[in-house]
Amino acid sequence: MPGTVKSNIFKNLFFHNRFYLMMGAVVILFLVAFFVPVLFSIVVLLFFIAVALTVADMVLLMGRPSAIITVERIMANRFSNGDENEVQLQVHNGYGFPARFVILEEVPVQFQWRNFSLEMQIPPGADHTFTYQLRPVERGNYGFGYTNVFVSTALGLVNRRFVIDNETQVSVYPSFQQLRHFTLKSFLQEQDHFGIHRRRIIGQSVEFDHIKPYTKGDDVRRLNWKATARTGNLMVNSFVEEKSQQIYCVIDKGRSMRMPFDGLSLLDYAINATLVFSNIALSKGDKAGLVTFTEKRMEMLPASSKMVQLNSILESLYAQETQWQESDYETLSVQLRSRLPHRSLLVLFTNFESMSGLQRQLPYLRRLAQYHLLLVVFFENTELKKMTQEVAYDMEGIYKQTIAQKFAYDKKLIAKELGKYGIMSILTPPEQLTVNVVNKYLELKSRMLI
Repeated sequence: MPGTVKSNIFKNLFFHNRFYLMMGAVVILFLVAFFVPVLFSIVVLLFFIAVALTVADMVLLMGRPSAIITVERIMANRFSNGDENEVQLQVHNGYGFPARFVILEEVPVQFQWRNFSLEMQIPPGADHTFTYQLRPVERGNYGFGYTNVFVSTALGLVNRRFVIDNETQVSVYPSFQQLRHFTLKSFLQEQDHFGIHRRRIIGQSVEFDHIKPYTKGDDVRRLNWKATARTGNLMVNSFVEEKSQQIYCVIDKGRSMRMPFDGLSLLDYAINATLVFSNIALSKGDKAGLVTFTEKRMEMLPASSKMVQLNSILESLYAQETQWQESDYETLSVQLRSRLPHRSLLVLFTNFESMSGLQRQLPYLRRLAQYHLLLVVFFENTELKKMTQEVAYDMEGIYKQTIAQKFAYDKKLIAKELGKYGIMSILTPPEQLTVNVVNKYLELKSRMLI
């Protein structure tokens, strides 16, 4: 709805730079006229003309009530974290002349925009829609303040300010916009655009579906010899992918997940990937759940295959925050062992920067892998990778590049160390996290590992 206009006419009139330039020129002419008296009468005339133009400009701007200007802010009820969110300002010019509008929008303080403005000349009685994009990088509540509109005539000597009381709050949720791009159907059709290897997914589980006549391309290992002998034609068994498997996204909220990349913390990358991954798992018929853990506590949302589960996951992810302490993997392994009696796929989002960091947690990861299918997802430091590709020109640059290469090599050693104990892992850049995790999930489904 349009906001309420707050406008005290005399307190909201401001002289434009053009007015000060005009009056400054008049002052200079008066100085010249002091030495050339014949010009004095002309300068006085110019002075009164300048005053008359200024008064006329004020009368034009003050001649209508404040309600002649209307501004309506249009945006979604909630924003998607890490994505571009559109905000529109619909402005109506009720003046009887073309007016120039300069809009100073009080965007949420989290963006720290101190020079944000929109300008446009709007014809008399016309409407115009200003559009701008906001990309939040933190979850939570964002507060929009007033919209300040400065209106001027073609003379441009005076501005009249209209303060639109349209304060509002908007909540920033995990990246729900990605759900539109990563639903299973569009994912399989458009995976080439995301750099994902195309796989032919056929039923390979032990869940029998029906017997059908053999057609070219069917797996000959599926031949049903009894049905073939009975009908006289080649018949094959048809299977479907086994569904209703328990899948849990386990998110580490320790200090290692505070590291930012492109404005988003690793925790936010993990949260966005969890939301998309859970949506695809639900569309595949599996049960999706959520586990988050810190140094002191573990929170768990039981797995379910109901579609309302996605909204429950979204609400649970909304309030997650990182801690400064290192997370307690021992408590995690003990509680998951007691609360998950059935074998499940655990997708653990965490980050290891060194082998020593992995060695501290490896015994608990091995314990989890004994009872569940464990997939450890950790992050490649893209900033260090850029440093390793730069050319070093001095000794300091060589030292920095050597250290960066060591850290990058440690990441690969961590993946090999996990594989030594039969623990699957994904080493991924933060921006490719969602694609890589979903691709791995589809691979596990096709290999009948879940």
